[in-house]
Amino acid sequence: MNQRAKTLRLVLGDQLNSQHSWFAHVDHDVVYVLMEVRQETDYVLHHAQKILAIFAAMRDFARCLREGGHRVRYVAIDDESNRQSLTENLAALATHYGAERLEWQSPDEWRVDAQLREWAEAQSLSTCEVDTEHFFTGRHDLATMFAGRKQWLMERFYREMRRRFNVLLDDTGGPESGQWNFDHDNRKPWRGTPPEPADARPVHDHQALWLTVERSGVKSFGEAQAGEFRWPLNRTEALACLDAFIEQTLPHFGDFEDAMSSSHQRLFHSLLSFSLNVKMLNPREVIDRAEAAYRHGRAPLPAVEGFIRQILGWREYVRGIYWAQMPGYASCNVLNHDAPLPSWFWSGKTQMRCLQLAIGQSLQTAHAHHIQRLMVIGNFALLAGLSPDEVHRWYLGVYIDAFEWVELPNTVGMSQWADGGRIATKPYVSSAAYLSRMSDYCKGCHYDSKQRVGERACPYNALYWDFFTRHIDVFGRNPRLAMVYRQLAKMDAEERDALRMRAAQVRASLETL
Repeated sequence: MNQRAKTLRLVLGDQLNSQHSWFAHVDHDVVYVLMEVRQETDYVLHHAQKILAIFAAMRDFARCLREGGHRVRYVAIDDESNRQSLTENLAALATHYGAERLEWQSPDEWRVDAQLREWAEAQSLSTCEVDTEHFFTGRHDLATMFAGRKQWLMERFYREMRRRFNVLLDDTGGPESGQWNFDHDNRKPWRGTPPEPADARPVHDHQALWLTVERSGVKSFGEAQAGEFRWPLNRTEALACLDAFIEQTLPHFGDFEDAMSSSHQRLFHSLLSFSLNVKMLNPREVIDRAEAAYRHGRAPLPAVEGFIRQILGWREYVRGIYWAQMPGYASCNVLNHDAPLPSWFWSGKTQMRCLQLAIGQSLQTAHAHHIQRLMVIGNFALLAGLSPDEVHRWYLGVYIDAFEWVELPNTVGMSQWADGGRIATKPYVSSAAYLSRMSDYCKGCHYDSKQRVGERACPYNALYWDFFTRHIDVFGRNPRLAMVYRQLAKMDAEERDALRMRAAQVRASLETL
């Protein structure tokens, strides 16, 4: 058999889109290249399940391509010929196959995009970059839309997306039921009813693959759970998860999307973000399914609108922010926060029950929903003055759905306000009152959520007031924070001093909280 091939086509680990036009026809002069490389496992320390999920899904994708008649060259992590670099492997494979042309789909991470472009410019073979055929918008559409504006508000972008793609509109072209956003309807705590739906995700055994990963020297953290791995690895499994979410879970998603429970980790969240971000699912089909559920009376409008806003609005919006702000976005630190992450970010061993649960879940499952990420972990990190770069690298490593294009704006911008308000018009912080209202996390905690000062006072409380005191020059004139500063002004000097001292004590003893 002739081993030569005119064209190599690179498929990255987050480009597992079997619906891409590349695969519509079989061409035996084309070899599809997939690689497991240390370059991608090692640029940050990753959760074990994230490594497993991507490698296992890539292997399954390669299998499907072969079954479809396509030629595939799969470079495994322990392959003796693996140079552990995308471009070094590409150079060797181009020589091996006598290739005249290299094609790749646009990478979603600036780091890989820059690497491939720079390498390609130095090659003698012809190169071509094609679209991933996944997103609604182009990389730079958001920047074009907001050119010349100081703040790039997601709500304006979201409404334009609804109009542009005819999503949840009535016969007049306005928003269904006359309202664009139902966010205020979707903030209920969960008290045990309705019951959490069964976990519809498949179960896989990847102990053999995990042994290969470990023997190859790849470092990781978190629990591998290789013998009972619960993430979809191909489009068929992802579609089954989508079906289950639409039919069983979406009707209650809106009411409880901000709720947290110590005994129920999933509640009514879709857990589709991994499948979306590695492109097993297309966002258009997910949105269409959700809208159809509303049109056919199977899910209420507030739930459907809230879910669609996360995908059509927020997901596309943060991607636009990412490409507009890179490569310097990761170094943003407007508030000059520089405290290192406490060691319990890697173990979950803290006396603060909310963080023990949210971080513990993250380490166990490689997943936490958006309120756990934003209002528990991110809230504490911002109030405590942790380094936004360290927080970003932890988030990027720990979550199975975290790829830099979506994680970095969410962490540096939305969560840590390190970009000075490009995304968020105010910092997303709260005292313990919010956590107590939206969860049962405070029950049985070592700290008292109602106390502001003293050894057993919840750290969030003093840190919250001290945060706004320390940063009054940044936030003091923000109209959305006027009530906060009115409350601070009403406190007597003795109370403010006590809060400042308690906050200083907390920041000095982060490791032992």
